[in-house]
Amino acid sequence: MDGGAGTTNAGLITSVRGSVVDVRFETRLPQIQTLLRAGADGQVAIEVLAQLDAHRVRCIALTPTQGLTRGMAVTDTGGPLMTPVGKGIRSRMFDVFGNAIDRLPQPTDVEWRSVHRAPPALARRSTKSELFATGIKAIDVLMPLERGGKAGLFGGAGVGKTVLLTEMIHNMVGQQQGVSIFCGIGERCREGEELYRDMKAAGVLPDMVMMFGQMNEPPGARFRVGHAALTMAEYFRDDEHRDVLLLIDNIFRFIQAGMEVSGMMGQMPSRLGYQPTMGTELSQLEERIANTDTGAITSIQAVYVPADDFTDPAAVHTFSHLSASIVLSRKRASEGLYPAVDPLQSSSKIATPGVVGERHYRIAQQIRRTLAQYADLKDLIAMLGMEQLSQDDRNVVGRARRLERFLTQPFFTTGQFTGHAGRLVSLDDALDGCERILDDEFRDVPESALYMIGSIDEARTKAKAAPAQGRPEAAPA
Repeated sequence: MDGGAGTTNAGLITSVRGSVVDVRFETRLPQIQTLLRAGADGQVAIEVLAQLDAHRVRCIALTPTQGLTRGMAVTDTGGPLMTPVGKGIRSRMFDVFGNAIDRLPQPTDVEWRSVHRAPPALARRSTKSELFATGIKAIDVLMPLERGGKAGLFGGAGVGKTVLLTEMIHNMVGQQQGVSIFCGIGERCREGEELYRDMKAAGVLPDMVMMFGQMNEPPGARFRVGHAALTMAEYFRDDEHRDVLLLIDNIFRFIQAGMEVSGMMGQMPSRLGYQPTMGTELSQLEERIANTDTGAITSIQAVYVPADDFTDPAAVHTFSHLSASIVLSRKRASEGLYPAVDPLQSSSKIATPGVVGERHYRIAQQIRRTLAQYADLKDLIAMLGMEQLSQDDRNVVGRARRLERFLTQPFFTTGQFTGHAGRLVSLDDALDGCERILDDEFRDVPESALYMIGSIDEARTKAKAAPAQGRPEAAPA
């Protein structure tokens, strides 16, 4: 499981300081990133991070170090930390060591691979920018994701991050015969359990793998769980030639775990207390997420921004890797406009005429312009009312409000709670609907008829079926 060595290389612990363990070897010094075992039955896993001299190595423990003492024997496993890959890992939940944590037997038909792997060579990478369709109108039209790209999902608690991730998993598995991998870095155990239950209820578990490094685990384990999940993703991309959707929650906690490890190893802190090697560590993880000639790993990463400061080094370094930013707004969530994506704050690098096409680019720009004009008029409407606006401004407000409602969408994963059957909307249908609203084709249709529908043609059907109401326009401003 941990890789084999020809002869057992044994060492002795010389010091234990929290998760930092120094080990002395008389014969052969283990390489950096080698996994060592100590304690009863080798329960304590330790990874070599530095060679201090010809006989001593400094290691970080991936498990709690209770019970370790000076002079205790340590065994060199002869290889790095390994993780299981293969068909048997689907629909299962693992920890950083590849142990099943879903109360089911350990999978048997698996192969063990190192979590430390080099990114694909440039010659193997695909240079073509392709759209990754999610089936979610607001994202596909305004901030299209790139196949093999990395998207950041920014949002606080309760605005719908997990629901949005769950829906993307559902659409990916149901429509594109892909595999989804969820990697929880520093997750609360409650969140992991709830997500597992939700995925099972939504029926998306069979083509999914979940891996968790929980919040209570040592920083060494939280620091390596992302690499382990990527090894699994690379197996599905390179061996099974399938597209992979990799969801990481939360990339900031990966940086935070690295900062804890760096501090314990005695490295001089850099700006704001971050580790001096943060850029390299993040790049080693992010560069493995790539689009190659055999398949693509498309990643959506939840990103916590400390104190909402986008100049924080963690946010700046993460931004440099992302191809799209999806910002969720608490204000839109409170208005019932789900998914609560803020169209003016979010952006995508591939939203250019050369990639998405002239028509898509033009419609997206018109939507942004209309919504920005509406945002400017909101204060005026609040003070003076709609009656004081010019006819042109009233038309802009009508178009913007209809666009906002059309960009809402009922999700498959929330159907049991909302009573609305989920909709998967193609990019062509979404663009067609937005274009027709911008052309004022639906100015006589009540706003409420555009709320929580799939394609635009459902609006007229919904308007005819709805009983005559006194105030159809009474939705929140």
